[in-house]
Amino acid sequence: MAGTLEELFELDEHGTDVRTEVLAGVTTFLTMSYIVVVNPFILTAFPDDDIPGGIAIDGFGPGEVVQMLAVVTILASVVAMLVMAFYANRPFGLAPGLGLNAFFAITVVGILGVPWETALAAIVVEGVVFILLTVVGAREYVIRLFPEPVKFAVGTGIGLFLAIIGLQAMGVVVNDAATLISLGNVASDPVAILSVLGLFFTLVLYAAGVRGSIVIGIGVTTLVGWGLTLAGFFEQGTLTPGSIPSAQYNIAPLAGAFVEGFANVEAFSFALIVFTFFFVDFFDTAGTLVGVGQAGGFLDEDGNFPDIDKPLMADAVGTTVGGMLGTSTVTTFVESATGVEEGGRTGLTALVVAGLFLASLVVVPLAAAIPQYASHIALVVVAVLLMRNVVDIDWEDFSHAVPAGLTIMVMPFTYSIAYGIAAGIISYPLVKTAKGEFDDVLLGQWALAAAFVVYFVVRTGGVLQGAV
Repeated sequence: MAGTLEELFELDEHGTDVRTEVLAGVTTFLTMSYIVVVNPFILTAFPDDDIPGGIAIDGFGPGEVVQMLAVVTILASVVAMLVMAFYANRPFGLAPGLGLNAFFAITVVGILGVPWETALAAIVVEGVVFILLTVVGAREYVIRLFPEPVKFAVGTGIGLFLAIIGLQAMGVVVNDAATLISLGNVASDPVAILSVLGLFFTLVLYAAGVRGSIVIGIGVTTLVGWGLTLAGFFEQGTLTPGSIPSAQYNIAPLAGAFVEGFANVEAFSFALIVFTFFFVDFFDTAGTLVGVGQAGGFLDEDGNFPDIDKPLMADAVGTTVGGMLGTSTVTTFVESATGVEEGGRTGLTALVVAGLFLASLVVVPLAAAIPQYASHIALVVVAVLLMRNVVDIDWEDFSHAVPAGLTIMVMPFTYSIAYGIAAGIISYPLVKTAKGEFDDVLLGQWALAAAFVVYFVVRTGGVLQGAV
């Protein structure tokens, strides 16, 4: 069996082995398994929501819809990762993306009042467009237009993005009305205390060269949390999930609902919604692949990702299938960096993640038993590791420092990989021209910058609201 896997995924050529790939797959699964629970809760319409929006199905309560969406989330993720494993042979995990699901539920369905079936139809259209553009190589061409400083800055930007996500889940960083974010009550919050101890335990293991240190750190932290709960020190819901959801396998009300969404579509507003989904997903995926690819040594000497069209196809197929089944846009997860840091280099890692996602259909309670603060310890560890990518940037050249710096800063502050890339791409031709190096800027890079300006006008200028 091991010999077959080595040949199928070319493990020797990539300097890895079955054990390493399996360990990397388990690591990636543990850090992104939260999406099985989080995505359904974001997409489901709850009566008490401040902003009504999301998916509500006649005859089914919110709890039942959540369970349906959990199954759909798993199935869409598995399809995408099978394409990633066998077609692209890359170690990346895919699932419905955070941010994109919130835009789907809150902005499109809630604020704009678009029926959720129509929003799903937009997802399917976006996915089909992605497939076509990937087949002809257009997505790879656009990504190759990324300025060199932006490519080298993406990894560090993703690191900071991961850090703020992880630290918030751990209770170390909290919301603050005056400063937006602040230090939490670390010494009095049991979640923050256990998170910090788990983080330093994991860092010590990693520094000592212990293989699987991230998995061990997550597992030990989870077990301690459950142990303290079962011993009666804390109520369930403090250091453990408040409840363990059971799987709901009847997805008939969701699957195929997108077809109904094409009825009575207003062309202009529908096109703008598709455009917004398309733009964010395109550059979120591109940024993740380049950033994680840099950490895994997949980029060539020019900062390009060879054969990037293959992993992009996995994203496109996953998005299309996901929309057909009933979930928002599927994208490559930045959490894939955790598996890459554990040594994952081939599609076998993605196959392991897909297998664990599929297994969670049967043991959803086990996957959901991992508290978010424990799984997000991995994000902070990887964030520290991704900081090293900053040394590849030519900081002495101001035309490199500006786009690189903006890319790194904007990602965590706007909670978006795509926005960080946009800031870098828009600034690059402007600074280059100001330095008298206009000839170094490609026509396509000017076009890409202009497209991002148009996107920001559509996304933040109220164009969508005025069109609906």
